[in-house]
Amino acid sequence: MPRLESVPNVSEGRRPEVVARLAAAAVSAPGVRLLDLSSDPDHNRSVLTLAGDAGGLHHGLLALYEAALAEIDLTRHTGVHPRVGAVDVTPFVPLGETPMSEAVAAAGRLGAEVARRFGLPVYLYEKAAHRPERRLLADVRRGGFEGFAARLQDPAWVPDFGPAQVHPTAGVTVIGARFFLVAFNAVLDTDDVAVARAIARRVRESGGGLPAVRAMGVWLASRGLAQVSMNLVDYRRTPILQALRRVEEEAVALGTRVLETEIIGLVPAEAVRGVTAAEMKLVRELPILEERLG
Repeated sequence: MPRLESVPNVSEGRRPEVVARLAAAAVSAPGVRLLDLSSDPDHNRSVLTLAGDAGGLHHGLLALYEAALAEIDLTRHTGVHPRVGAVDVTPFVPLGETPMSEAVAAAGRLGAEVARRFGLPVYLYEKAAHRPERRLLADVRRGGFEGFAARLQDPAWVPDFGPAQVHPTAGVTVIGARFFLVAFNAVLDTDDVAVARAIARRVRESGGGLPAVRAMGVWLASRGLAQVSMNLVDYRRTPILQALRRVEEEAVALGTRVLETEIIGLVPAEAVRGVTAAEMKLVRELPILEERLG
């Protein structure tokens, strides 16, 4: 059983040949397995789900960073998803009986080496954060790649590792340790992104909505439809089906409906126990982490 999962998010979802090279780099280290790869052209983002031990993941992720710096130029990158880096965020998640402290240590080791080897500013988040104001990913990523140079003028935002200067093409990177996160998107039967944004405001925790839910409304140009894009950062506090039902209620109140949903990456079996893909309006079968590990 691998001891750790890592879920690097890279800022490329439109060039399949580039994504393939990035994935090959990530699994170039012994013992690293690619469990899932999800790309989206509208978000212009790919999410890799990797599993292995700390040493293998460390070397595989360094290879991924090296490939991403060669392939991705954020000055030419556009997409609806917020991003600050070519490798935007790299979380470690403990598997099985692995303690969170091992994921925290892996994040710190990777952050230090990424900064040393590639000259990237590195911020540690969630359980690996050195400062409370850097715990939430959204707080670190505020302003995006284009706004980060101005943030670095503030001494409070000196990176945890690396130079206090944005890399000209690769930006900065955020590395951390966390609990399982469910990336869950609901496509609406409307082309009005304002409706999706209104639903997101009502659903997310920061707007008085559901606990442990982050949400934003985005426009899917490839489909001509709006989407509510959610991160469920603790499915024990807000189960996936509860989040969907709330989105459906808010959609109906605003004169639309949920057409279908998708899960980006994998989910633990516990998060979807007793729930079917049909109930979830998923466009594919439930992507269960334990099944891929097995």
